Amino acid sequence: MLFPWTRIPKPASLQQIIRRNTTLVPSDAQRSTIYALATPPGRGGVAVVRVSGPDALQAWRRMVKGIGVDAETVPSPWRLRRCKIVHPSNGETIDDGLAVYFKGKCGPKSFTTEDVVEFHLHSGPAVIAAALSALSTFPTCRPASPGEFTRRAFLNGRMDLTQVEGLKDLIDAGTEAQRRIALRATEGAVREKFDELRKRVISALAKLEALIDFGEGEEIEEGVYNEAKSQISEVLGIIRGYLDDKRRGELLRTGIRLAIFGPPNAGKSSLLNILAQREAAIVTAIPGTTRDVLELSLDIGGLPVVVSDTAGLRRTKDTVEQIGIERARKAVESSDVSICVLSLPELQNSINLQLPAQGDGDSNWRSLVKPETYFILNKEDLMPSSWEPSPDELRKLGVHPEKTWVTSLSGKQGVDSFLQGFAAALQQHRFGITDSALTASQSPIITRQRHRENLENASMFLESALAYGPDDVVFAAEELRYAANAIGRVTGAIGVEDVLDAVFRDFCIGK
Repeated sequence: MLFPWTRIPKPASLQQIIRRNTTLVPSDAQRSTIYALATPPGRGGVAVVRVSGPDALQAWRRMVKGIGVDAETVPSPWRLRRCKIVHPSNGETIDDGLAVYFKGKCGPKSFTTEDVVEFHLHSGPAVIAAALSALSTFPTCRPASPGEFTRRAFLNGRMDLTQVEGLKDLIDAGTEAQRRIALRATEGAVREKFDELRKRVISALAKLEALIDFGEGEEIEEGVYNEAKSQISEVLGIIRGYLDDKRRGELLRTGIRLAIFGPPNAGKSSLLNILAQREAAIVTAIPGTTRDVLELSLDIGGLPVVVSDTAGLRRTKDTVEQIGIERARKAVESSDVSICVLSLPELQNSINLQLPAQGDGDSNWRSLVKPETYFILNKEDLMPSSWEPSPDELRKLGVHPEKTWVTSLSGKQGVDSFLQGFAAALQQHRFGITDSALTASQSPIITRQRHRENLENASMFLESALAYGPDDVVFAAEELRYAANAIGRVTGAIGVEDVLDAVFRDFCIGK
């Protein structure tokens, strides 16, 4: 029992507790203000150090000094200020730079929806190290973990999971197509599509729930059950359309796998060097020069392409070359698109002598030809100008005339025509797009395996709901709940704890 004159002491702050007991180490939960370098490390013009959390303003008040800077007042938000960045312990100047404060509450929110302070410094390693060291002296501050700034933005409702993934893809975008897809995701276009699907499923569920609660009495209009079934069928059709996209989104995000194959000395490595616009592969007249698969990530017509140059396909007793040839076969078989490079002089000999193309290599390269295979007939400069194979002759050899270019890779003849034609073929025939601009209607909705798996589950539940008759609306309603939850997992509206770590672990520390 407390007497009227008993005074309850004011609770001590975390800083006061730490001062009294120097052996007490605060936990990460107590150190709720995080900081990190938000720009790539290394020498450069500007480095940005970001601080987010309830004590971000403390960092401003003790580290920002200059004309008009008052430690007792809150700085004007969203305004860059030139100042001295100083060490909070001794006041020593760390750098002459800029500071900006983003207010976490009221008005336009900061990225994390918390108070955020950014220090814009010169990006010398010593300057960055001094600034991070100064922030480490605050007892309630700690270094951020990978993706923690973005994770806070998600947990505080600033973003959904598709926007988070779009932000990661935007940072990693290496081509125009990747940039456009990622930007639409960060702007919320993908979330709107999934939210609309989920709302329609919930609307159908509400109708079935009404039937369960009120039965077929006067309270429920006729045709409600059929209306719900019609809604389910429409949503199922939309989801099936998204799933039947030949993995366009995943390929555009991660890169189209292109394998270059063919007999030895046909010009495969020369083609790789032309695509890479540099000497990426060794080119010699010696058969078997390329013995392993050489991979490069390139931009072809605005599309991300992972190109594999493979060993020449032939019969050989060389053990190392045999291993390379086997790897070449596997690379071609697992590729999304392939280019078969053939030598025109050898092709002419095969046609004139009515022999299998390319001699002992025939059984190798012809067995690897797929509907997605294109052809380059190389060494045009070594051929008489009057000779040209007919489409029927090419088809007999297993070559698709409509997917073939005649070139001299060493002399650069026909190269421009091939590059333009092949880029257009990738864009239109493989992805159904007219160019790398990727209009909103052409932009894929599914860009990750996680999206595909959840939509496949939702499709399965909707099919099950449609299979039930009017007497089993309770079971159909339960299937719709599962479908709504599966769609909600894509955006993070439902049950996301098991995927959060996987989503954020690949982010850079300062994002």
